[in-house]
Amino acid sequence: MLDSDIQGIDQTVAFGAGLRHHVRKYAAQAGAIRVLILTTPHQSDLGLELAETLGGSAAGIFSKAAMHTPTDITEEALQHLNEAGADAVLSAGGGSTIGLGKALALRAPLVQIALPTTYAGSECTPILGQTENGVKSTMSDPKLRPDVVLYDPELVTTLPVPMTVTSAINAMAHAVEALYAKDRTEATDALAVQGLKAFHEGLPAVLEDPSDLHAREETQKGAWACGTVLGQVGMALHHKLCHTLGGALNLPHAETHAIILPHATSYNWPAAQTELAPVAKMFGAEEPGEALWNFATSLGAPTSLQALGVAETDLDRVAALAAQNPYWNPRDITQDGIRALLQRAWDGTAPQP
Repeated sequence: MLDSDIQGIDQTVAFGAGLRHHVRKYAAQAGAIRVLILTTPHQSDLGLELAETLGGSAAGIFSKAAMHTPTDITEEALQHLNEAGADAVLSAGGGSTIGLGKALALRAPLVQIALPTTYAGSECTPILGQTENGVKSTMSDPKLRPDVVLYDPELVTTLPVPMTVTSAINAMAHAVEALYAKDRTEATDALAVQGLKAFHEGLPAVLEDPSDLHAREETQKGAWACGTVLGQVGMALHHKLCHTLGGALNLPHAETHAIILPHATSYNWPAAQTELAPVAKMFGAEEPGEALWNFATSLGAPTSLQALGVAETDLDRVAALAAQNPYWNPRDITQDGIRALLQRAWDGTAPQP
């Protein structure tokens, strides 16, 4: 276990096989009395297991968490929370479930406990993305960061290989963008490289033996590092594009990140060659977007927006949306440049600077 105090972050973080069986102890230590368990519909069985573990501390289960944190689901969960008299949530799942816990914490004073079952890293950040009427907006507030994070590698051994890969690349995207963030520091650079290295070394071992608890725990440590750095610096083009695609077209979050990351990295390479050099070196290619593309394809990651159901006619609209509101990026953002990037991502072809 470690108590994270990185740049003022107050968060209890623990790693260990079977850690979910001790959730009642961690809840009590955090001052939680009645804990509402949050899951997605397909992880409701995990919710039932956790309710049994919590015993009299369990205040019920809400199993309707959904991608991109729709506000109507949050309002329904908030009513459930109030009716149950809960003062804490246990978010057991990936980014969708942890996002719901954050959205509730925005609306009510809560102890947040996160039990991640993917590598997305949302559990480490004070960032929340919510979707209303097809538009996804993002905000940051220190109270959104979960108070306790429990990494149990047993919970990710059954994560299907395709989801393992896309979830991990989603986490890696945080570290890649952190390297060229305008507010980067030596400490955030080190954390980003630490996270990327953990995935670079651990993911192939996980794919070789998905039940390898040591390899799974190492990749969870990578998720922690990548997620933590996401909460410390600003993101740029990659995250903007993924949020635009996800909000406008309701695309699966991790798969979208996996497809876009090499292309966004290549786009920014001309303006951030020094910053992105560690990526190129670590993943073994002259250009970092190509390096990430090669790594992703070697793991069987998705490469095409078309395969996610995106119509080619959607690309103009997405490019216009992504270029609408000016935001910081190391390279100037143009609608034509984004449109060309999206075309390659739609076609499933290799990225180009």
